[in-house]
Amino acid sequence: MSTTVEQSFSRQFEAEVHLAYQRMGSKLRNTVRTKDGIKGSSTTFQKVGKGTASTKARHGKVPVMNIDHVPVEIALQDYYAGDWVDALDEIKLRHDERSVVANAGAYALGRKTDELLIAAMETTPTSQDSEDGTTGLTKSKVLEAFEMLGALDVPDDGQRYAVIGWKQWSDLLDIEEFANADYVGSDDLPWRGTQAKRWLGTLWMPHSGLALSGGVRNGYWYHKTAVGHAIGQDVKADITWHGDRAAHFVNHMMSQGAGVIDPTGIVRLPCLES
Repeated sequence: MSTTVEQSFSRQFEAEVHLAYQRMGSKLRNTVRTKDGIKGSSTTFQKVGKGTASTKARHGKVPVMNIDHVPVEIALQDYYAGDWVDALDEIKLRHDERSVVANAGAYALGRKTDELLIAAMETTPTSQDSEDGTTGLTKSKVLEAFEMLGALDVPDDGQRYAVIGWKQWSDLLDIEEFANADYVGSDDLPWRGTQAKRWLGTLWMPHSGLALSGGVRNGYWYHKTAVGHAIGQDVKADITWHGDRAAHFVNHMMSQGAGVIDPTGIVRLPCLES
């Protein structure tokens, strides 16, 4: 009887962890190219080059494009987030301790997922910078980045994303074309619902985990296919009873990795933050 109850508890807890991770854990996971179910310590994403169309003579052979395929290897790393839940503490608490621990573990792994993706984008070469870090996120900086993406033939297909700091989000709110209903319509105002909105064919969102160095915070404007997210083991929970401690040890774990597949699909937005 007790064994059955323990198994049910574990299954329900793991389901809660997975849902919490999907709901609130990672903000960037769905904005990049993802490959899951990986077996082994690494995986390879293919960077495909551009093809060129040409003519052919009547009855002649169709010319071959010879598109370049460049493999990009991404290594997996294992991450854990565990905590103890004392049996006697649970009966003294008025809140659902299981949900608290489930959310805490899921959010910790979600932050790690975003940390991996942001660290990958940090490797973008400085030649992909829009202006420099001597100003905040200005309209001219945004438009220069917009021009750079267009000049590099980055697809404008609804899969562009921009992640910026909260200070830069405030800078955007001072740009009339971003925040005024006369330009974007009442349905796309940035303060309606969640703090994310579409502008210039891109989903913009604020994030607290972007790198800040020397008073300059880097934001990124990128296409979904430019960044790869490799998953060997998605978020998983494991609960074990330790009689010598009279407590459950709740462990959350995952095996993931991230890397840049095509740096030309990313523009860095270095912004002064005082």
